[in-house]
Amino acid sequence: MKARYGLDLFYHKRKTFVIKFIIASFAIVFVTLFSFIFIKFIGNKFFKLDSVDSMYKNWSLHTEDGYKSVYNSASRILDENPYHNAALAFLGYSSFMLAESETDNIKSQELLDKSIFSLRKAMHGCKKDTLPQIQYMLGRAYFYKNKVSAYHYYADLVVKYLSLAVSNGYKSADIPLLLGLSYASLGETDESIAAFTEALLVRETDTLLFNIAKQYCNNGQESVAKQYLVRVMKISQNEDLLDDSHILLGQIYTSEGNFSDAEKEFNSILEKNQNSADAHYGLGVLYEKKGDNIKARSEWRKCLKIQFNHKGALKKMSEL
Repeated sequence: MKARYGLDLFYHKRKTFVIKFIIASFAIVFVTLFSFIFIKFIGNKFFKLDSVDSMYKNWSLHTEDGYKSVYNSASRILDENPYHNAALAFLGYSSFMLAESETDNIKSQELLDKSIFSLRKAMHGCKKDTLPQIQYMLGRAYFYKNKVSAYHYYADLVVKYLSLAVSNGYKSADIPLLLGLSYASLGETDESIAAFTEALLVRETDTLLFNIAKQYCNNGQESVAKQYLVRVMKISQNEDLLDDSHILLGQIYTSEGNFSDAEKEFNSILEKNQNSADAHYGLGVLYEKKGDNIKARSEWRKCLKIQFNHKGALKKMSEL
């Protein structure tokens, strides 16, 4: 009797354990499934890191870490949906900003290529009110690509997209300057002067004044160019820019036949730096115009000794 009672007790405990085990297993499965559903469908709505709101928030930080976060979020969104328009735009924006701060030239160009590709895709199907900003950023990306590649193959595209952005109502203080530099690269002097003059209304800088002087000089308006160069020399503390201004002013005086003032400009540089190839070249041209070819060749030889591939000096030496 006792043996039967003990056996019943054993089976009862075993049955209770099995029931508890099954209940616990169902509870674990239920909690796991509920957690998955919550994170996947509900949590994403409120806490998702890769959301458009999070990209806006990180973009507004205007920091490198913020741009990296935007870049990573946009990349993950596009892995799931390659045509997500906001992610394409943000990937283009963040790639450009990271390219600007990248010190490795190859990596910078790769980021610029990604920026341009993403922004061009984002233009198709974007909202009408976001199109001008995308065009503006695309113009900036092409401008910077010109800069890091050391060529001017993209200046026409800078002009195209910045002009489209302006015509569609977009405003940014740097647009006139970027247009002025791009027009100058294309040899469109009148357009460059107009854009630079507009940029001057936004902010006067020594570099901008010098660029305007160069364009007026290219346009055959040396008297106007001289006024801007004099202004550069008054306000600038950039020694390289000052040297360039003296060189350009010396060239203008030489073309006018004012050899005395031209010589002063070139010598003002050589007094500080005997290794200025452009100053020696300028003196050579001056002596050539005065009919002293011996002195001219002497200056050009000095120029080539400093800079063996100086185009102007090489050309002059081959002609005389």
